[in-house]
Amino acid sequence: MSTPATPSAPKPAGDDRNLVPADASPAPTLEDRLQSLWEKNRNAIIGACVLVLAVIVGKGIWERMERSKHEEIGKAYGAAATSDQLRTFSAAHASHPLGGIAHLRLADEAYAAGKFTDAIAGYDKAVVILADNPLGARARLGRATAKAQAGKAAEATTELKAIADDTKLPKAVRGEAAYHLTGLAVEAGNATEAQKFVDLLTQLDPDPRNPWTGRAMMLRATLPAAPAPAAPAPAAGEKKADAAAPAVKVEIPKK
Repeated sequence: MSTPATPSAPKPAGDDRNLVPADASPAPTLEDRLQSLWEKNRNAIIGACVLVLAVIVGKGIWERMERSKHEEIGKAYGAAATSDQLRTFSAAHASHPLGGIAHLRLADEAYAAGKFTDAIAGYDKAVVILADNPLGARARLGRATAKAQAGKAAEATTELKAIADDTKLPKAVRGEAAYHLTGLAVEAGNATEAQKFVDLLTQLDPDPRNPWTGRAMMLRATLPAAPAPAAPAPAAGEKKADAAAPAVKVEIPKK
C-alpha cells in the first residue's frame, strides 16, 4: 500500500503584506537628492566656488601689496631728513597720514622761524589729512596759535575756543588752548575773559604745578581784578537807599 503524499500547507487568503506593486519605487534618500541637485547645478556650483576662491586669493594679494606699500612709504618718510625732502615726500603722498605728518613738521618749522603765513598754510593741509588721527588736534592747535601770532586774533580766538570746549580732545590739548585764550584776553585787557579761561584750566587740571595753569595765572595777575557785578535796580515803588544816611546824635545828660 503506497504512502499518500503530504499535502502542502495552504496559503492564508488575503495576506498581501509583502507584495509590492511592480510600478512602485522607494522614496529618494538624501544622497539621491544631493546627487540630483549636483547634476542639475554643477556648472553654477563650480562657478561660485571658483569666484569665492578668487576673492579670497585676491584679498590676500591686495593685503600683501598694501603692507608692502606702507612699508615703502614708511621707509621714504624716515629718509626725509631735510625740509626739501619733507616737501617732496608730502607732495608724493598727499593723502597718506605720513604725508600729513610731514606737513605738520614743515608747519612747525615755519612757525619757529616766524613765518606764520607759511605755518598756517602747512597746518591747513595737515588738518585735512589728519582729521581722523590724534595728531589732527595738534595741527588745529598749531594753526590757531599761528593765526594769533599773525595778528588774526578773532579767528584765533574762535578756533581756540572750539578746541578748549571739545570734550573729546585730550585735556593737555584743551589746556594749552585755554592758556593761549588767557593770553589773548590779557592782551585785550579783558579781565573777565581771562579769569574765565583760568577757571577752565583749573577745572581741567586743578594741580597748580601744571605748566599751563601756572602760566595762565601769572598772565591773569597782570590785570586788575574783575569789576564787581552792579547792584540790582530797586523794585517798583521801593525807595532807593541814601548813599550816606546822617548819623544819629545821642546826647548824654550831664550830672
